[in-house]
Amino acid sequence: MADPTPVADAAASHGGGLPQFDLSQWPGQIVWLLMTFLFLYLMFSRVFVPNIGETISEREDRIAGDIAKARRLKDEAEAQAKAAAEEMHAARDRAQKLAADAKAEAKSNAAKQRAEEAGRLAKGFADAEARIAAARDSAMQHVHSIAVETAGAMISKLTGAPASAAEIDAALSRAAPAGQA
Repeated sequence: MADPTPVADAAASHGGGLPQFDLSQWPGQIVWLLMTFLFLYLMFSRVFVPNIGETISEREDRIAGDIAKARRLKDEAEAQAKAAAEEMHAARDRAQKLAADAKAEAKSNAAKQRAEEAGRLAKGFADAEARIAAARDSAMQHVHSIAVETAGAMISKLTGAPASAAEIDAALSRAAPAGQA
């Protein structure tokens, strides 16, 4: 075991206690404090702060560039959306115009077909009326001859003597209403 006296002698020679509080040690400590402060000041002012400043500047530039790019992309997107809306509006107008044209053409075709059908029906009615009138006229001519024959047969049956065609014609003319002879 070592003798504790040398340590005790050293402590006694220095006045005991902490060296920071020994006033004889202060000039050396102040020099080392100034050198350390100068070293740290130089390191911060020449190395650390400029590097941090560059990093902050680069980050600000990148953020500003990203914001500008985002604004540009937003403007482009808005322009494309506006163009798409205009194209959609134009397409809707074209579709409505095509629908209106198709509707008008369909109405026109239907009207034309109705007119053609009406013309065919009118012609058919006119032809039918002409045939009916011809049949009626033919029948009416036969009615007179049938009436003459029937009247002659009735007279001969009733009287027993035949009547002449001229007498029967005259009798039918008097018996028939005006304009029907």
